[in-house]
Amino acid sequence: MSGAFHYRPKFVDIRVNKPAPEDRPRAAGEHPCDHMGCQRAGRHRAPKARDAEDFWWFCTQHASEYNRRWNYFADMDDTEFETFQKAAEYGHRPTWSFRASKTDRLSAAMRSFQAGRREDPYGLFGGRRAAEAPRARRLSRTQALALEALDLEEHADGAAVRARYAELVKKYHPDSNAGDRSTEALLEKVIRAYQTLKAGGLA
Repeated sequence: MSGAFHYRPKFVDIRVNKPAPEDRPRAAGEHPCDHMGCQRAGRHRAPKARDAEDFWWFCTQHASEYNRRWNYFADMDDTEFETFQKAAEYGHRPTWSFRASKTDRLSAAMRSFQAGRREDPYGLFGGRRAAEAPRARRLSRTQALALEALDLEEHADGAAVRARYAELVKKYHPDSNAGDRSTEALLEKVIRAYQTLKAGGLA
């Protein structure tokens, strides 16, 4: 039936496209485009000069135009341009030479060996190693204060710590002072210091 009625719902094929970011109105507090006369939001940063820390803010259209006109090497002479090209080969990072210098330890050991010295500081040539100086003991601030409370030097060993502890306990204990308790604070300080050193393996 050519004259039959066919129902066609309205508005089925209508599609509403979201506006592109550049077509959206500039939000409050958003930086405007720095191109003269442009009212859109400046969402793209562009440097004002090669080494400048100041920037323009452009919309997408004007940022694209600015990038097409931008020449990073505009103010460079030939020497600066060649230096930049060389630095670009290793990513503009600092480099060091692998060639031996007069100050490296292999050179120092070889000079000693050639001079007829019996000592070989680093054991590179099978000779006798030089005696290493004893390393200073690393103490925490609490341990250093504990040694100071016991009136000991920083290099005091465990035997010295135990001997000084026994000496001071006997000196400050009330039983050794006819019951006088005026030195109890000093006794407590000595006991705390000894416990600190013992916990750190120094006593």
